[in-house]
Amino acid sequence: MERHTPQSTTSEAPRAEVAGPDRQLAAETVISARGLQMSYGDLEAVRGIDLDVRRGEVFAFLGPNGAGKTTTVEVLEGYLKRTGGEVSVLGVDPQHASADWRERVGVVLQESAAEPDLTVRECLSMYASYYGAPRAVDELIELVGLAEKAQARGGTLSGGQRRRLDVALALVGDPELVFLDEPTTGFDPSARRAAWEMIAGLQGLGKTIFLTTHYMEEAEYLADRIAVLAGGRIVAEGTPQDLGGRDTAATVVSFGLPPGIEPADLPAGLFAAIADDHHRRVELHTQAPTEALGTLIDWARTNGLELPDIEVHRPTLEEIYLKLTEAPR
Repeated sequence: MERHTPQSTTSEAPRAEVAGPDRQLAAETVISARGLQMSYGDLEAVRGIDLDVRRGEVFAFLGPNGAGKTTTVEVLEGYLKRTGGEVSVLGVDPQHASADWRERVGVVLQESAAEPDLTVRECLSMYASYYGAPRAVDELIELVGLAEKAQARGGTLSGGQRRRLDVALALVGDPELVFLDEPTTGFDPSARRAAWEMIAGLQGLGKTIFLTTHYMEEAEYLADRIAVLAGGRIVAEGTPQDLGGRDTAATVVSFGLPPGIEPADLPAGLFAAIADDHHRRVELHTQAPTEALGTLIDWARTNGLELPDIEVHRPTLEEIYLKLTEAPR
């Protein structure tokens, strides 16, 4: 799915292209890892990965359960001491970070629970009191789309509303970098889409976002770049469009053979194989889909045939991801 600038329903600033002198700032590296390793006894969870995240981007970190994702993120957040390698986050080794550094980082955990007996405004006000220069509470409530729930107690919020409050709590200190760990797990499609709009709005405010997710559509919609982790190693990195060679992968053109037509009747050299004998379906993998479709359509017109079930398919991000994570390493 092609990503676009969301039309926000809250007060989020719109996403914008970085131009002029700000380009150099946008390209600044805010997370850097070289040879990062993490072992638990004989178990090597993270096997020497290199990683860079640039200021102002949404960076998606993908991988199956057990790949080392959570371990890597907890090292970057400063919650785990790594076994080896070098790490810098906002110019500081998180293993030796100060309280001032922690105010520059916001974390939304996969599972958390807001104060059930406090209202949304009371909860945010309490957390804001922990910071020297917090964001205005009412501004945060608007930003995450909880204006109508400002006086609602935490225990009465829906799952999606609690997640929005989690994000607000992570932003209360006005951090430069935000870690979002599976932010829409358990959401229905409507709530998930609303959360995407909110997250995209954070990028419009200049935040750098490190996102972990199992939803490929979420990564494709939000991420500027993606890294895929499997078996403790990064197996691919790129944009949603070119990850794992997606941009150069063959296009598949497929259709069902019309009645009375056999494979030998098809244009010579184009469609030589039937992928499914039972359904008489023909499939072509091509790097020139426009030329192949033109030849096929000309042939159908010449022979007075209809191809009502013709399909043109490019590899999805999910297909590329599965291929990358299932490959032997």
